[in-house]
Amino acid sequence: MPLPLKPPALRSGDAVRIVSLSSPVEEDRVKKGCDELTRLGYVPKLDRGSVFARNGFFAGAAVSRGAVLKQALTERETRAIICTRGGYGSAYLLDDFNIGLAAAKLFVGYSDLTSLQLFLWNKFHAVTHYGPMVAAGLDKGPGVPGGYDPDSFVRAVTETKHTWSLNLRGESLSPGAVEGTLLGGCLTMIETSLGTPWELDTAGAILVLEDRGMNPWQVDRALMHLKQAGKFRGVAGIILGEFPECPAPEGTATVKDVATRILGRLGIPVVWGAPVGHTERPMLTLPLGVRSRLTAGGATELSILEPACV
Repeated sequence: MPLPLKPPALRSGDAVRIVSLSSPVEEDRVKKGCDELTRLGYVPKLDRGSVFARNGFFAGAAVSRGAVLKQALTERETRAIICTRGGYGSAYLLDDFNIGLAAAKLFVGYSDLTSLQLFLWNKFHAVTHYGPMVAAGLDKGPGVPGGYDPDSFVRAVTETKHTWSLNLRGESLSPGAVEGTLLGGCLTMIETSLGTPWELDTAGAILVLEDRGMNPWQVDRALMHLKQAGKFRGVAGIILGEFPECPAPEGTATVKDVATRILGRLGIPVVWGAPVGHTERPMLTLPLGVRSRLTAGGATELSILEPACV
């Protein structure tokens, strides 16, 4: 396996490109998120015409969003890309997406942006960050419900020398301690990548799976699809999110029940309920593509064994 392509770390005063690559976004939330980035010492850069574009349930036409992404990945005036929000539509940008990437650029997003993160990993082995977006976490602020975890965000985007650990604040469904490459993201997007050129190779991975707004039986179907497609074969461990807004009718199985039944039999460490991606708690930032250690037992901890940035 080739070495991961790591982005330069963010430094105080660095410019950050703000992009809308999925669904339309509310202007007031973008302003609040940009204000938070400014407070952290960065300089948000955005083109109002593209960031606030609307084309049905997309943030502009696919060709326009693709052009924005290509420019953001290659321009020299910014050091990072942070998406405004998820929703739906980033997979449209991957058809015939040809670009040379001589150096990685820090890319932060979650939810629908999983498709782009899978693509960048498969095509370039690029490390990306699964974490808060401008209008989906940063806008609420640090350490508050619906906001983001400031320690993991800052460590993930600035650390170049040392390792660090995160308290996953979840519970163990299956105990153990393993090492592997941290990969994954939104369950729906990982499932729909099957059969595409950016389908995720999960062998040796600590696999992150999270989502929202699904019925438990829909989560069951997605997990069974991944299992039958061989995506749990060779996986080192699994980190599951909170799966908010996934109600179970009285007397039926919950998402946690489903996960316990399907994943608990794999004989690998499994953590349930970490505040990653769609969460009601301050969102953790996870660097995807780096070596990590997952510990599931009395405590649930993820140790990042190599810096995500250079």
